[in-house]
Amino acid sequence: MSSSFNVRSAAGYERLMGRWSRLLAEPFIRFAGLEDGERVIDVGCGTGSLTFALPQAAAIGEIAAIDFSPVFVEEAQQRNRDARVTIRQGDATAIPFEDGRFDRALSLLVLHFVPEADKAVAEMRRVVRSGGVVAAAVWDHFGGMSGMRMLWDTAAALDEEAQAPRSRYCFQPMTGPGEMRRSFVARGLRDVTESALTIRMDYENFADYWEPISAGEGPIGKYVAGLDETRRTTLNQAVRAAYEAGKPDGARSFAATAWACRGIAP
Repeated sequence: MSSSFNVRSAAGYERLMGRWSRLLAEPFIRFAGLEDGERVIDVGCGTGSLTFALPQAAAIGEIAAIDFSPVFVEEAQQRNRDARVTIRQGDATAIPFEDGRFDRALSLLVLHFVPEADKAVAEMRRVVRSGGVVAAAVWDHFGGMSGMRMLWDTAAALDEEAQAPRSRYCFQPMTGPGEMRRSFVARGLRDVTESALTIRMDYENFADYWEPISAGEGPIGKYVAGLDETRRTTLNQAVRAAYEAGKPDGARSFAATAWACRGIAP
């Protein structure tokens, strides 16, 4: 498996997206459900946004967390203080556990970065017991991420070369309405439900918004890092104008919506 998410550092990821993942973890857990004593696998744990929220929501029996990125795995391992939690490198399309091992397989903001996303759903189903729960959430990149679309749309208006990566961002796997639900049903899960979860992305100022992107994190960061100095300066100025929207620089808040899907293993 490969991942389409560009990782440079755990700290950079935290500033770009990790802080928002932590905010989304709580409503996602409510949507997915959780019971005391359960064995749970977190597929694509990143730096641990969902992993470390799970023991706060219920008296979990066991949490196994995997991620494709060794950068994320190392960071999450260093943060772990719970003996019930184990974190290891692993592939979402070849989960390194036996059939039926877990009560729930959860994945927060991962499937849209997995090129073989359907295979990852099938693997999540495989490792839960009959009657167990498979649940996942992904950002609605096309219609639900106004803060990121502001940047991509500005870049595409200035630079024809940004149009292709913008399209890839907007139409990543599983991000369309009903797309995850169809995958869950096709993989044999039953009682499948899909919902939208919304949080707010709050920034202190433009620097808080721009700096992790200009450092090269994530898909947009990869594009920005590849620009020459002149084009990067032009983009910075245009995005700053969009961020400020005619008012002095300062705090701004953008809605961020994710699709969430839940199904039961037969």
